[in-house]
Amino acid sequence: MSAFLHADGWITLATLSALEIVLGIDNIVFLSIMTARLPPEQQPLARRIGLLLALGMRLLLLLAISWVMGLKATLFSLLGHDFSGRDLILLGGGLFLIAKATHEMFDKLEVEEPSEQQTKARASFPSVITQIVLLDIVFSLDSVITAVGMAQHVSIMMVAMFIAVGVMLVFAGTIGAFIQRHPSMKILALSFLLLIGVVLVADGMGQHISKGYIYFAMAFSLSVELVNMRLRLRQKPVQLHTRMGSSPDLLQASGQAPPRS
Repeated sequence: MSAFLHADGWITLATLSALEIVLGIDNIVFLSIMTARLPPEQQPLARRIGLLLALGMRLLLLLAISWVMGLKATLFSLLGHDFSGRDLILLGGGLFLIAKATHEMFDKLEVEEPSEQQTKARASFPSVITQIVLLDIVFSLDSVITAVGMAQHVSIMMVAMFIAVGVMLVFAGTIGAFIQRHPSMKILALSFLLLIGVVLVADGMGQHISKGYIYFAMAFSLSVELVNMRLRLRQKPVQLHTRMGSSPDLLQASGQAPPRS
């Protein structure tokens, strides 16, 4: 705990916590999309289990920090690129996200809405948790490597991850409910997952893309959609008034139109 006796330790903790929360955005989006396929009564439990597993994964990776750093060692070379264990994990996770987001988009846009019974049969609780765990490994690896690059004390890294997961636990339900209430937001969230998958694949192939550009693009897209939603809400009363005002029956009932012959 000596790391917290100096101002530098607290500054590092605050910075790392904020960064871990930002890095957790993709985790929350994926969690919201996956748990939405479960019955409503099971969704809060699935979100809590998913985030607690994410925290446990991060803590285990921190305790095995030498193994995590060893993942950067070259395993083999292909097409002029040296592949490490980290590259293979990011590549596999990225391909999984691309496939999952594409399937969800197809299911949302092209397939008729299934009945509640079909949804329950297709999305069982264990299968959803398994998929969450698989992606938690990828997200946790990225999070831990970032933490190691910023802080020298494992205690600071652990506290920062507790704070980040705590914030995600508080807001995951609200974000998930918001995405489910607005179909356009669900498509946007799936687009974010697709974008994150492409970034992971590029990183696994040795083409690093700064997360700052990605998060800016996501924030800009989200702000545009929020403006569109606000405009649609404003236009609804006008459209309803126009339809009601142009109805011959309503005009006749209000005395504004001559009676029918």
